[in-house]
Amino acid sequence: MSTSKAILLQKRRWRIRKKVTGTAIRPRLAVRFTAKHVYAQAIDDDTGTTLVFLGSLDAGLRKQKLKANVAGAKLLGSAFALKAKAVGIAAVVFDRSGAPYQGKVKVFADAAREGGLQF
Repeated sequence: MSTSKAILLQKRRWRIRKKVTGTAIRPRLAVRFTAKHVYAQAIDDDTGTTLVFLGSLDAGLRKQKLKANVAGAKLLGSAFALKAKAVGIAAVVFDRSGAPYQGKVKVFADAAREGGLQF
């Protein structure tokens, strides 16, 4: 019996989400890399609301033509940190959405930390 990559990815997401929960004081920073774009959002799981959202399709970032690579992750991480700080978010819990913590996911997290987010 073979298990597809999509099923294994979903199992990793569920395993992470069992342990990671966001609150109003410390929301969950969920980052998702698709083939072409990068999306990040700060989520309050208690109320089920998104507090801050930023993606590579955002009007300000679209002009820079960000890709879902290490360079795009670094720019989006620092831009997300600025946007989150403007709303009043200082600390987050990181949700990597099943992706391994290396490469572009790690670069995004490091850029968000350098931008002033604590996690």
